[in-house]
Amino acid sequence: MHGHVIIAFIGTFFVVSLTPGMCMTLSMTLGMTIGIKRTLWMMIGELIGVGIVAVTAVVGVAAIMLNYPHLFHILKYLGGAYLLYLGIQMWRSRSKLSLAQSQGNVKPQSRKALAFQGLITAIANPKGWAFMVSLLPPFIDVNEPAAPQLMLLVAMILCIEFTCLIIYASGGKTLGYYLAHSGKLKWLNRISGALMAMVGVWLAAS
Repeated sequence: MHGHVIIAFIGTFFVVSLTPGMCMTLSMTLGMTIGIKRTLWMMIGELIGVGIVAVTAVVGVAAIMLNYPHLFHILKYLGGAYLLYLGIQMWRSRSKLSLAQSQGNVKPQSRKALAFQGLITAIANPKGWAFMVSLLPPFIDVNEPAAPQLMLLVAMILCIEFTCLIIYASGGKTLGYYLAHSGKLKWLNRISGALMAMVGVWLAAS
C-alpha cells in the first residue's frame, strides 16, 4: 500500500469519524457523567464493534446482513431500547451524577455493561456498515495480498476512532465539570439523559 493512499485514507476517515454520530454522542454523554476513565470501557466495546464491522464488510458478510435486514432490526431495537431506558433513568436522577454514583436512583454500570453498550451501538449501526462497504474496498489494491492491507486499514481505523472518542469524552467531561460545579447538577443529568435517549431512538430509527 503506497504512502499517498495511506495519507488519503487517514484524512478521509478522520473527517468522517470526527463527524457527530451515535458513538461519538455516546462517548460525550458518558464522559459527562462517569468521566473519561470509566468511559474507556465503552470505547473498548465500540472499537471491537468497529473492527468487526470493518472486517466483515470487506469479506462480504455485509451483503448477507443487507439481504436479511431483520437481523439489523433485532440489534437496533434491543440496543435502542436499552439506551433509551438508561437515558430516562439519567433524566430522573435529581441530586447525584447519574451513572456515576453508587447511591441514588441509578445503579452504576459495570465495566461489562459499558463495553456491551459500545459494542451494540457500533455493530447495530447500519450507516457504519454502509460506510465501511463503500470506503474500504477502493483503498485495497487488488494486485497485492488483501489480508495485510486490511489489517493495516483496520489498525488505522481503530486508532482514529479511539482518538475521536477521546476528544468527545473530554468535551463531555469539561461540560459536566462546569455544570456540576455551578449548581446545575439537575441540568447535567437532564442533558446527559436526553442525549442518551436520543442515541437510543437514533439507533432504533436509523
